[in-house]
Amino acid sequence: MRKNRKLRVGGNDLKPNTSFQVSLDIARLPSRTPIEIPVFVSSGSTVGPVILLLAGLHGDEVNSVEIIRSLMEQGLNRPLKGTVICIPVLNIYGFISFSRDVTDGKDVNRSFPGTLNGSLASRIAYHLRKEILPVVDYVIDFHTGGASRSNYPQVRYHFEDMDSKTLADTFSAPFIVNSKPIPKSLRHLCTKMGIPIIIYEGGESLRHDKFAASVGIQGILRVMQSFEMIQAREYSVEAPILISRRRWIRARNSGMFHVEIGNGDAVVKGQVLGFITDPFADFKVKIKAPAEGMVIGVNNSPIVNRGDALVHLGFRS
Repeated sequence: MRKNRKLRVGGNDLKPNTSFQVSLDIARLPSRTPIEIPVFVSSGSTVGPVILLLAGLHGDEVNSVEIIRSLMEQGLNRPLKGTVICIPVLNIYGFISFSRDVTDGKDVNRSFPGTLNGSLASRIAYHLRKEILPVVDYVIDFHTGGASRSNYPQVRYHFEDMDSKTLADTFSAPFIVNSKPIPKSLRHLCTKMGIPIIIYEGGESLRHDKFAASVGIQGILRVMQSFEMIQAREYSVEAPILISRRRWIRARNSGMFHVEIGNGDAVVKGQVLGFITDPFADFKVKIKAPAEGMVIGVNNSPIVNRGDALVHLGFRS
């Protein structure tokens, strides 16, 4: 646990056996309706790590929201020791408008560390940085694929970050993917602040995915168990597959996309991943795997344009 910090959230001390809700006051809609981000804090009977479970950084990634909502509904966010901070929806603007970004089109996850008087996205980033991150020991940030792309359950972190490696290994998603932090992202900020962070990706934007949600919840519980925050329980889980590099296979033609493989499948070089056909039956083009790999994401859109991402292949370490 990080030392020399004040364990306070929204003016409330993180005392043993306490649970409370605070709201981060961001701004108001033109109708004067306040936009506040609800934050749920629950502490166990003894001192322990503080874990932030964050979802809805992109407003259309509803399956990430469902993971934390379901966890809270079952009371699994109440630890025996330490503290769990849940933010089910960070980007309230995007959530109520079915949008990835805020109302001015900015991406919150490209706006860190944020400023108090900046854009809406920058203000959200600022409040998270100033009011939540200073008390946090670990962050699990939940996401989905976007724009009709579905991600097979996976955890992402930079393989050189040993503290985050421990967190990723414990979470134990089907795939663990090497991914460098993107400048101005939450992960980039946490890395600079010395906070171990992993990104969980599972499912597709604006869609529920029960399997991806279940994998996410089980990953949280494994992490909490490793810190003795919940009672020990047995888990049957296969060893994660390490993905050191990845590549999107893109469309060379515009047309109708027909997928021939399943998300999460292993494929071999030359295997047909799908077809692109002309709606007037003039052509049918095979999409083949350029090398042996694992399918970690699939575009579910039936209509694609030349250059669109079709199948995300991951290559083992």
